[in-house]
Amino acid sequence: MAWPRVFQRGALLSRFSHHHLAVFLLTFFSYSLLHASRKTFSNVKVSISKQWTPNAFNTSLELPAEIWSSNHLFPNAEEATLFLGTLDTIFLFSYAVGLFVSGIVGDRLNLRWVLSFGMCSSALVCAFLVTASVQFAGGIVIFFGLLVSPEEIGLPGIEAEENFEEDSHRPLIDGAENEDEYEPSYSIQEDRAVTQRAHVKALSFPRACCLPGVIPYSLAYACLKLVNYSFFFWLPFYLSNNFGWKEAEADQLSIWYDVGGIVGGTLQGFVSDLLQRRAPVLALSLVLAVGSLVGYSRSPNNKSINALLMAVTGFFIGGPSNMISSAISADLGRQELIQGSTEALATVTGIVDGTGSIGAAVGQYLVSLIQDNLGWMWVFYFFILMTSCTILFISPLIVKEMLFLVQRRQARTLGE
Repeated sequence: MAWPRVFQRGALLSRFSHHHLAVFLLTFFSYSLLHASRKTFSNVKVSISKQWTPNAFNTSLELPAEIWSSNHLFPNAEEATLFLGTLDTIFLFSYAVGLFVSGIVGDRLNLRWVLSFGMCSSALVCAFLVTASVQFAGGIVIFFGLLVSPEEIGLPGIEAEENFEEDSHRPLIDGAENEDEYEPSYSIQEDRAVTQRAHVKALSFPRACCLPGVIPYSLAYACLKLVNYSFFFWLPFYLSNNFGWKEAEADQLSIWYDVGGIVGGTLQGFVSDLLQRRAPVLALSLVLAVGSLVGYSRSPNNKSINALLMAVTGFFIGGPSNMISSAISADLGRQELIQGSTEALATVTGIVDGTGSIGAAVGQYLVSLIQDNLGWMWVFYFFILMTSCTILFISPLIVKEMLFLVQRRQARTLGE
């Protein structure tokens, strides 16, 4: 019967307290601040490109032609654009290394220390004073305010209630072929296993890479993050360069891509929770993403239509990207082969996100190179190719999970 499961989930919801809300808000705003510090650079690319080129291409500074021409960095806008792509590539390669390292460190040190140190140190190296100041202050708040475990305030630990919550928190990537396996059971042996799991050491990097689904999703995310971060880094520049819109207008309009990604990630995550499988939802969104890329590449010089097509593209590209980097990475880090240990979560997340950043790093230089030699339309063809490769890498998982859904439906039909 379904009602015991619903009752258990209702009981779990009643256990949420203001501590849960505080942790959610703190981690949410910490990610917002980190995201803002990255977004700032893409928003000022147009100004930077103009200031790096000779006065004939520049109206941002009023200097005599002989002074400006003797001090410019690049002879033309094309070379400045290629260098901007190179900077993005260097940034994302460094970002990838940081993700691998922080994932390993996060499974071995207090997560509050890791997050606070990351926010404050990145604020110190940022060129943009307002963003850096707010982010540094956020890092201080995280250090003193974030709770990383219930034990810090004298509440029962996660392991103490793991059996009760096993059904509702069971990861969606565990290889189970029978829905009956999701029903919780209780025994003295399981209680002892819970105690033992509290002392499990952090999973090694090679073992984490060998977990089911980690490599396919990592490779898929390398392709998808390339597309997502290309929009992230180049969208304001594209709008200004292709349509001749002012930099401030382009920056404001580019927000609609993020809005689409937020809505897409939320709705697609909700649907995948209902289905108890991620890959089919991901595959459908990516197929529709190809169509949205074709549509956006042919957007007219109209801000309203462009914003609408941009939001749709963000929904089908940013949504799956957010799912892989969050929910799917969490599922991969909590599957049953780890025996319930949470000491692999950060490592697995670092592997998936770090591999994605390597793909994104390579893509940023390719975007600038393709745009410079072939034009923006070929950049969109490149995005379509990478989105198709994303589907290809997770196709075995799609087939497996679709078969599971069909078998579950047949079992329910026979049971009725």
